[in-house]
Amino acid sequence: MSTIPSLTLASLATASREAFVAALDGVYEHSPWIAARAHERRPAGGFPSAAALKLALAEVVRIATVDEQLGLIRAHPELAGKAMVDQRLTAESTHEQSKAGLTHCTPEEFSRLQQLNADYNARFGWPFILAVRGPRGLGLSRQQIIDTFARRLLGHPDVERAECLRNIHRIAEIRLNDKFGITPALGEQVWDWAEALARFSDPGFAEQGQLTVTYLTPAHQAAAAQLMTWMRESGFDEVSLDAVGNVVGVYHGSAPDTPRLLTGSHYDTVRNGGKYDGRLGILVPMACVRELHRQGRRLPHGIEVIGFAEEEGQRYQATFIGSSALTGHFDPAWLEQRDADGVTMREAMQQAGLPATMDAIRALHRDPARYLGFVEVHIEQGPVLCELDLPLGVVTSINGSVRYLGEVRGLAAHAGTTPMDRRRDAAAAVAELILYVEERAAAVPDVVGTVGQLQVPAGSMNVIPGRCLFSLDLRATTDQARDALDTDVRAALETIAQRRGVSIQLQRTMTAAAAPSAPAWQQRWEAAVLALGLPAHRMPSGAGHDAMKLHELMPQAMLFQRGLNLGISHNPLESVTTDDTELCVQAFLTLLEGL
Repeated sequence: MSTIPSLTLASLATASREAFVAALDGVYEHSPWIAARAHERRPAGGFPSAAALKLALAEVVRIATVDEQLGLIRAHPELAGKAMVDQRLTAESTHEQSKAGLTHCTPEEFSRLQQLNADYNARFGWPFILAVRGPRGLGLSRQQIIDTFARRLLGHPDVERAECLRNIHRIAEIRLNDKFGITPALGEQVWDWAEALARFSDPGFAEQGQLTVTYLTPAHQAAAAQLMTWMRESGFDEVSLDAVGNVVGVYHGSAPDTPRLLTGSHYDTVRNGGKYDGRLGILVPMACVRELHRQGRRLPHGIEVIGFAEEEGQRYQATFIGSSALTGHFDPAWLEQRDADGVTMREAMQQAGLPATMDAIRALHRDPARYLGFVEVHIEQGPVLCELDLPLGVVTSINGSVRYLGEVRGLAAHAGTTPMDRRRDAAAAVAELILYVEERAAAVPDVVGTVGQLQVPAGSMNVIPGRCLFSLDLRATTDQARDALDTDVRAALETIAQRRGVSIQLQRTMTAAAAPSAPAWQQRWEAAVLALGLPAHRMPSGAGHDAMKLHELMPQAMLFQRGLNLGISHNPLESVTTDDTELCVQAFLTLLEGL
């Protein structure tokens, strides 16, 4: 479709209700009530940005009744359905289904889609909705569509209804882009980089189409080399690989010795992970530097972008290797750790051409006096922004956490002959603990608790569990809240054990301090988001990030970007749109220029 704008924000700012609705005709399928209600929410001077208009439209749908939402969903045609065959689709739907190749299905693909349509309607009572032009806007493949269809067919009705609405908003966003003539070029650049970087993956995973990049493997080294190439092409003045494998790019300010803003994230991944966790925080500032260089601009401060070599702890029993080197907290004992194949970290470094000496690693310690602070962009890795229809969120604090591995010992006994009041069931004790953790964590805002591992060794169907192994992960926005949760959970476990006649062993495996955002830097992120015409939604980070390590050295603050597919991360379904990424890059540029 043409990218010549047929619509402007200025024309919408003064349009009557009828003209406003007419101008947005076709954005939401056969549902003019959405534009009509958005007109009522129009600010006095009009919507300040296309992003603000998109959000207003989405908010109208979010606060609508369930019946109205279902009516909107049912206004959409089935994918490759009767309306397509009979050529009864709207022009917009025809273009979208054609772009995804649905008008050229093989007989087998068409038959499969028809069966999926029938099964989906029978389960949910409404048509399956998918933004078939995809996160890049170029169109999903027919196989991607079929795979997504089959996956979502298994979802809960409430979850699936919300996911249909989110896809409708994505369809509307792309249609609005066409009307406004908007091309998210910076977001597309980041998206293309992420796709290209994902071609490097460790053996055993690459063959299955899975993304896994662990510390100092050939795939890891190839990813580092690619990042360095892109940094040079983007106009960085200095590009290097440091002694632990961090990729470092420097774009000088108006003078080479001006203070620098430090930013970045990690490029290693979990096993069978996603393309954006960590990497988004490298590629977004790279796009900013590329844009500054293209414009021939220098800022009063330098920009140092670091692709941290390791954060996930997948190959060795060490995490934040890359950022720990910068803060001076690299543990020399890590060098002698062995991976699953018996290769020490020192040997892995030597094989990768790194010096593998503590002298070289200590030399990476950054002097905070040379830096303004540290900022990090990251995919949210959760559902909050997705559920609020918000592309960006400002992080208030990175949660502090404590982790345990535990074991409860009871008495294995016959499941049929042991009366219920004479049992010492180890698994039941842990089950009671799980429910307590859930209740206690839910009672305090921004506090979470998880038992993620649960095992009954040598368990049998007709034997009362005599042992139960479990993990415990407790997190909170402040150390005080974390410690209070920790104290209460351990006390509850003692009470459960005494009442049930079981014994407990609890081994603390990790403690991490909370890292509240520096107020001044948080406010800069908020101002950058507000400048886009979006609300500055504040939220904690439940996950750990490199920023929590740099917090030990200098002020830090983070910006979250919404993820697709319910915000899932550490998963191949992890995804972002180019439009959200465009906003993220623009926010980063605004922050840089505001300094």
